[in-house]
Amino acid sequence: MSNSSHSASYAAAGVDVTAGYKSVELMKNHVKSTFTSGVLQDIGGFGGLFAPDFSGMSEPVLVSGTDGCGTKVKMAILMDKHDTIGIDAVAMCVNDIICCGAKPLFFLDYIACGKNYPEKIAAIVSGVAEGCRQSGAALIGGETAEHPGLMPEEDYDLAGFAVGVVDKKKVLDNTRMAEGDVVIAVASSGIHSNGFSLVRKVFNIDNNGPELYTAREELGGKSIAETVLTPTRIYVKSVMALLEKVDVKGISHITGGGFYENIPRAIPEGLTANINKSAVKVLPIFDLIAKEGNIPERDMYNTYNMGVGLCIVVPANEVDKAIEILKENGEDAYVIGDIVKGDEGVVLN
Repeated sequence: MSNSSHSASYAAAGVDVTAGYKSVELMKNHVKSTFTSGVLQDIGGFGGLFAPDFSGMSEPVLVSGTDGCGTKVKMAILMDKHDTIGIDAVAMCVNDIICCGAKPLFFLDYIACGKNYPEKIAAIVSGVAEGCRQSGAALIGGETAEHPGLMPEEDYDLAGFAVGVVDKKKVLDNTRMAEGDVVIAVASSGIHSNGFSLVRKVFNIDNNGPELYTAREELGGKSIAETVLTPTRIYVKSVMALLEKVDVKGISHITGGGFYENIPRAIPEGLTANINKSAVKVLPIFDLIAKEGNIPERDMYNTYNMGVGLCIVVPANEVDKAIEILKENGEDAYVIGDIVKGDEGVVLN
């Protein structure tokens, strides 16, 4: 950190560059904990350098993904809990790129804040680092931007960018999917990072009433606030293990748009995923949202993951093997449907 860099004029305008330097110092250990063999330099340069190992690949293809955490950030701010929202930022990116069959290599984050509180920024990055460790991605850089006047001092937003790699012949492109293949659900940890504008409306979260922090029997003794802030589950290691031993035909990451938008993205024309709603293990938080907000079932399945973080399509003769591998890697996996002829992309029965 430079001891000579300070601008009183810029500080008077609301930007303290020395706070940025302190943030970097506080987050360095978190960042280093994510480093893999491909990282070529420490944090602090103008670009993150990474030397990928393409050995064993005949035609490596880079796969990228970028996303944020939506208005779930508002929950972290209201609860003054900032050390898990970074897991969500990583998850939303890496869970997307594994749908192509790619293994994450590295991640960069971007934090925009009204005022740079170094300890808060370091807490946010600690969550990013945890997400990177869970996914095996190196955190090789990022940016913290102080935006006085653009947002309140206590507010911030968080987004990220991930890059992974897959051998071209192993890219999951759904062209081999066929009638009779089976759809496996992999359980989510909760709401993950989508539909929070509706969550906030249903539970009147912006008014931050005491009922948000009251233990609820239907939520297993947890409060609404604690439940909705549960980090997005990261599926990288489980999916990588599955791809090694099972003929995976397609993967859908169930994010914004729920079942109706995301499942068809992995289904080719002429085929449809036939989902049995009664097989879905709906998490209690979704039942509570539907009840408290009087939300129609169709809207729930068109907004939330309903307890299903991934849908994975495999041949019928490999279902038991796939579920066994996923369970060995800590996932709750079970059959929720099959692939049939049709042009709907997905139907829920």
